[in-house]
Amino acid sequence: MGSPKACMSAYLIAVLCLVAGARSAAAFNYADALDKAVLFFEAQRSGKLPPGQRVAWRADSALSDGNASNVDLVGGYYDAGDNVKFGLPMAFTVTMLSWSVVEFGGAMPGGQVANAEAAVRWGSDYLLKAATATPGALYVQVADPYQDHRCWERAEDMDTPRAAYKVTPQSPGSDVAGETAAALAAASLVFRSRDPAYSSKLLRAARQVFDFADRYRGSYSDSLSSVVCPFYCSYSGYKDELLWAATWLHLASSPSPSSQGVYMSYINSNGHTLGAEQDGYTVSWDDKRAATKVLLSKVLLQNRVESLRTYKAHADKYICSLVPGAGGFQSQYTPGGLLFKEGDSNMEYVTSTAFLLLTYAKYLSSTGGAASCGSTAVTPSTLVSLAKKQVDYILGANPAGMSYMVGFGARYPRHVHHRGASMPSVRDHPARIGCDEGFHYLHSSDPDRNVLVGAVVGGPDQSDSYSDSRDNYAQAEPSTYTNAPLVGALAFFAGARSA
Repeated sequence: MGSPKACMSAYLIAVLCLVAGARSAAAFNYADALDKAVLFFEAQRSGKLPPGQRVAWRADSALSDGNASNVDLVGGYYDAGDNVKFGLPMAFTVTMLSWSVVEFGGAMPGGQVANAEAAVRWGSDYLLKAATATPGALYVQVADPYQDHRCWERAEDMDTPRAAYKVTPQSPGSDVAGETAAALAAASLVFRSRDPAYSSKLLRAARQVFDFADRYRGSYSDSLSSVVCPFYCSYSGYKDELLWAATWLHLASSPSPSSQGVYMSYINSNGHTLGAEQDGYTVSWDDKRAATKVLLSKVLLQNRVESLRTYKAHADKYICSLVPGAGGFQSQYTPGGLLFKEGDSNMEYVTSTAFLLLTYAKYLSSTGGAASCGSTAVTPSTLVSLAKKQVDYILGANPAGMSYMVGFGARYPRHVHHRGASMPSVRDHPARIGCDEGFHYLHSSDPDRNVLVGAVVGGPDQSDSYSDSRDNYAQAEPSTYTNAPLVGALAFFAGARSA
C-alpha cells in the first residue's frame, strides 16, 4: 500500500469540506463503531483461537476440519449464525475487507489498522490452505448445511458431519475460484508493505487459482448444487467473478496501475464477453458487476487508461441509480431513508452500497470529476452525503431510534439469530449442549447470553419495521459480508472526524 497514512491524510484534506457538507444533526462515534465492526470478525472465527482473542466467550472449534479428506482446513470464518464454512461468501468477505483497508486503512484511528489486518489475515490464511491443499483443486466448503441446520449448537460443541467439498477440472467452480483469486490478490495489497513475503505468497496463489478458474469454466452451483444451493447459489453465473478477479490481479501484479500487464490485456480482450457492458444494480457475495466497474474506474481516473472508459460510463449508471433526483434513479428507499433491495438481510446491500459510494467519491475527487447522470452531474459531496445517511441509519438515525449494530448505542437487537450468541458460553457452561437441546435457546424470548458486539443484523423491512426475534432470521441474522464493506465506510467517517 505504500504509506497509507500519508496518502490518506492528503486525501482527507481534499474531502473534509465534502464531509462537513454531509454532516447532519446525527453525530456518532464512528471510531467506536469501527472498533466494534472489526471485533465482530473475532466472534466468527473458526479453528484454534490466537492468544490475543478479544471475544472471550468464544473458544476453539472445528479443529478436525479437512481430516476426512487428509487435508488441513482448520481456520477461516463462519459466515453468519450457523457453523458452516461457505467458501464463496468467505472469499467475498476477505475481498471487501481488504478493499476497505486498502482504500481507507490510513483513516483508521489508533490500533484499528492492525485489528483490521488481523481480520483479513485470518481469512486469507484459510483461503491459502483451501487453494493449496490439493493440486488441481480448490476446497470451497466445510460441512453439509442441511445437517448443520438440523441442530442449534455452539461451534465448540458441534458434532455434525464436517465433510469438505472441492471444485476440480471435472467439477468446475469458476465463480467461487474467481472470488477466491480476487480475495487473495486484494489481501496481497494489504500486506505488500507490512509483510512482503506473505504478500508474495498470496499473489502467487491468486494467480494459480485464477488460471484454474479461467481454464476450467463452469459454475459451482452446477458442480455442488446439493450442498451450496439454495444457501449460496451463484445466481449471477461466473463471468462477473472472472472479470473482478482479473481486476484485482492487475492492481496487485502490475508495477503501476497504468501499466498494461497480462491482466489488463486479459481485461481488454475478454471484458466484452465477461460483462463489460452489463449493468448490475446490487453488489453482493454473488454479483460483482457494479463493484468491478467502480474499481476499474479508479484505474481510468487516476491512471488515464483510456481503454477502460466504458467501465466509467457503467459505474456512473450504477451510481446514478442510487441518487434520488438524478437521471437514471431507480432505487427504493424506506420512509426513513434506508436503501431497500431485498427482504432478507437487506443490510448487506446497504453496507456494500455505502462503501462503493465513498470509494467512487474518492476516485472522482482525485481528478475533480463527477458522475454523469443524464443532464445532471452528481458531485462527490452528494455521494458522501448519501453514504453517510445509510451509515447513520444503521447506527441509530432511523424512525425506531435503534442501532442495528449490536452493542452500539443504548438500544440495539437483543435476540440475534446466531447460535453462539444465543447460548451460554463454554466458559460459563462447560457441559456440552446437544443438537436438539439447543433449540430451546433459539426459540427463547430471553436476550442473548453473549452480546455479539459489532454484528450488523439483516435490518428492518421496507416500512422501517424490525422484529427483534431470534426466529426471524431474515431480519435478525448478521454476516461477515455485511460487516466487511462497513469497515471501510466507518473508517472513512472516523478519519474525517479526527482530521
